[in-house]
Amino acid sequence: MRFAPPAAALALMLALTASASMGQANLRQPDPRALAMVAEGRAQLAAGDTQGAIDAFEAALVVDPSINVIYLDLAAAARADGLPGKAIHYYREAQSRDPESIAAIAGEGEALVEKGAISAARESLTELQTRCGADCAETVALAASIERGPPVMTAEALVPDTRITQN
Repeated sequence: MRFAPPAAALALMLALTASASMGQANLRQPDPRALAMVAEGRAQLAAGDTQGAIDAFEAALVVDPSINVIYLDLAAAARADGLPGKAIHYYREAQSRDPESIAAIAGEGEALVEKGAISAARESLTELQTRCGADCAETVALAASIERGPPVMTAEALVPDTRITQN
């Protein structure tokens, strides 16, 4: 009983301090090492080295996980690597960190089209139209992508393995 009043005062002080710090904006600058890794990853992605780009982006994420654009870059690399499901995961992670991210919503819609989930892509298109309008560049691009439909894999696109193996 004799510790109850000081414990209550301490709990109240901690609660007030925690709630005051939650309302402050994140004014922290991104780590320059992470920004250098992001630039390196973008250069590798532009050169066609998707795995090198993914490695650089993941390293940047380890150095500074607060940079939201890294998730968008990881999603772009996953799409370039032909992994729309993984790209959708990264776009959704970016949206959970920044729900107003037009790029994340549009990118997720594009990846959904690549995966063949046209109805889900239409939901992303509706959300884009609500947030930035029908004339927004991202909205127009996603609408065109939905109109084209998912990419069709043909037999000519697959290269058969000509090696014969013994059972």
